[in-house]
Amino acid sequence: QVQLAEFGGGSVQAGASVRLSCECSRDSFVSYAMAWFRQRSGKEREFVAAINWNGESIYYADSVKGRFTIFRDNEKNIVYLQMNSLKFEDTGVYFCAADHGIGFSALDATLKDSTPYDYWGRGTQVTVSS
Repeated sequence: QVQLAEFGGGSVQAGASVRLSCECSRDSFVSYAMAWFRQRSGKEREFVAAINWNGESIYYADSVKGRFTIFRDNEKNIVYLQMNSLKFEDTGVYFCAADHGIGFSALDATLKDSTPYDYWGRGTQVTVSS
């Protein structure tokens, strides 16, 4: 059973930075595409960023491009989301997700949707006050 656990959420002022991390319980992590999604109050879960197994293929949502960075450490089985210049509208619960179907390949556009992901963490709250 693959388990994902997110860490690093909290309450910050607008303009601040936060780094989220997501630890995977299995060494098979290296072959997973990993992603971050978020769910803002009253809204559907939305894609934030995704990264393939070696970090050479990355997608970002337009709303976070230039402010957020996704990266991974395959030795530690961790994926990170560095969030800079946070805005009030970044407030929400952030989830990490893993897809094992794509294997050692580049991302494809389907991974901007939540459907392909096999494993999910429970989420961590990020609150940005203006």
